[in-house]
Amino acid sequence: MRTAILEAVQTRVLVSDGAWGTFLQKKGLRAGECPELWCVDRPDDVSDIATSYIHAGSDMVETNSFGGTKFKLEHYGLAARATEINNAASTLSRRAAGPDRWVIASIGPTGKMLVMGEVSPEELYDAFKEQAMALAAGGADGICIETMSDAEEAALAIRAVRENTKCTAICTFTFERVKDGSYKTMMGVSPQDATRAAIAAGAQVVGANCGNGFERMVEIVRAIRSVEKDIPILVHANAGLPRNIDGVDQFPETPEMMATLVPEIIAAGANIIGGCCGTTPAHITAIRQAVDRLKS
Repeated sequence: MRTAILEAVQTRVLVSDGAWGTFLQKKGLRAGECPELWCVDRPDDVSDIATSYIHAGSDMVETNSFGGTKFKLEHYGLAARATEINNAASTLSRRAAGPDRWVIASIGPTGKMLVMGEVSPEELYDAFKEQAMALAAGGADGICIETMSDAEEAALAIRAVRENTKCTAICTFTFERVKDGSYKTMMGVSPQDATRAAIAAGAQVVGANCGNGFERMVEIVRAIRSVEKDIPILVHANAGLPRNIDGVDQFPETPEMMATLVPEIIAAGANIIGGCCGTTPAHITAIRQAVDRLKS
């Protein structure tokens, strides 16, 4: 049986899962279609994604709930079904994970800008609370607040998780390299400042996802680790930087290429390693093997 996530990372590096969005597209998700609704309308396809990553060697899997706040779902006329959809998402991953693996349910940004006055902090908090409670009820062990760029929005999501569930609160930001060689979110937040804000809000695991391959993630992890020497760090890296070929994003890093950087990213301070855009079960298997080699 699984222990608590925070207990497990004290003694070993954990392997997370890979991309969900591109996997759904391979299964037939069309442009303009709501990915999260598949949890209700096409549950076998969603469950197959989680199961594929478990079979690939993941210690934990996410959920098909990245755009599951009512603010995202309202674009499809589904805001009133937020609780139903998120509960279904978590239930599917819980079944796939079984008794020994963890579910870290996904919460993404709402798309609403606090700085522009499009939404109030209270409204954001309530939306994250609704989603978090539904994910927890479906069996999530942790909740991964991911692809964040606004530290205030991230803090509201973290608070919603900590104050309304017993799930481990994970928060990852997406950073891009700027002209001076440093890294910032779209809102201009550095890895160091993002980490401080997340910890202050109650995050129990911090990190980075998307936007970069493993090579650049090494630098980002070092920056995060410079702020806090003990907090667990999660990395979900892309399979390299995408190249648009004939209108389609192609990700250049093979499973073998990503695996070669696993020792370096662990040395930088990562405790949980998985993939984001462009990664597949084959990438996760390669990461799993690289992590296991370091233990032997």
